[in-house]
Amino acid sequence: MVTLTQTINSLTLKTPIILASGTVTPEIKKYTSLSKVGALTTKSITFNPKKGNPPPRTVEVIGGMLNSIGMENPGVAKFVEEELPNWLSLNLPIIVSVGGKEIEEYLKVVEKLNSTPISAYELNVSCPNVKGREISKSPKELEKLVKEVKKITTKPVIVKLSPNVSDIQEIGSAAVNAEVDGFCLINTVYGMKVNVEEKKPALGNITGGLSGPCIKPIALYYVYKLRQITSLPIIGGGGIMTYHDALEFFMVGADCISIGTANFINPNTGNEIIEGIISYCNTHNITNINEIVGIIRED
Repeated sequence: MVTLTQTINSLTLKTPIILASGTVTPEIKKYTSLSKVGALTTKSITFNPKKGNPPPRTVEVIGGMLNSIGMENPGVAKFVEEELPNWLSLNLPIIVSVGGKEIEEYLKVVEKLNSTPISAYELNVSCPNVKGREISKSPKELEKLVKEVKKITTKPVIVKLSPNVSDIQEIGSAAVNAEVDGFCLINTVYGMKVNVEEKKPALGNITGGLSGPCIKPIALYYVYKLRQITSLPIIGGGGIMTYHDALEFFMVGADCISIGTANFINPNTGNEIIEGIISYCNTHNITNINEIVGIIRED
């Protein structure tokens, strides 16, 4: 038997597999078993309803996809009333992704959700598809946001970090100073595609966020660099398609992994990855997944 359990403060996950924000809905249960999944993360929820960006919103590229959804959602009140019950019916830990333009908006969303039985918050401070500033680029603002959220909730607070920064360690240290409970990284990478026949951008928003296998080396690098400055839980993700990909993330320092784009291709990816990890561990006489977490480190 291989021990796969991981914890993020008070949140206990039976496996280190988390299905990423914006890539699944409760409808996934119609297409695959969720028995091996540790948790699911909802799409990003803002205080007021948000329409999102103009179409086209997604486009395939070599090795991945671009999206510019723009955080479309019904607002937190409608989410709690109409959508959250379906998430909770899955009987898995539900992490709610929280979005906002200003710190005050994040706080209002958290306050609305605090009385619900969700398991944790993922602060989306790094969406590249929403116009305006990204809090993830300012250590000072990120530290302030995390401190303010921690004041009003006892649920674990996870910060989703962006690769579109100059120093991931500086940003991460700011969240550590604010006593964040864990990290999720990376969010998508800036990108765009041009329709040469129509001589215009392929996305309605012109630019978008790049995800898929093509960003895995970038994601591994940022997880590796962040692990050097903190022992807090890290959810690593970016281009994970197979258990080999997942093992790479564990070895550079991720405690859990987040599966995103792969869900669009194969909703059973999470289960297949867990089966592969167990097989690998049995072959290599590994009894606990933590035996390989962070084994690749700076001297």
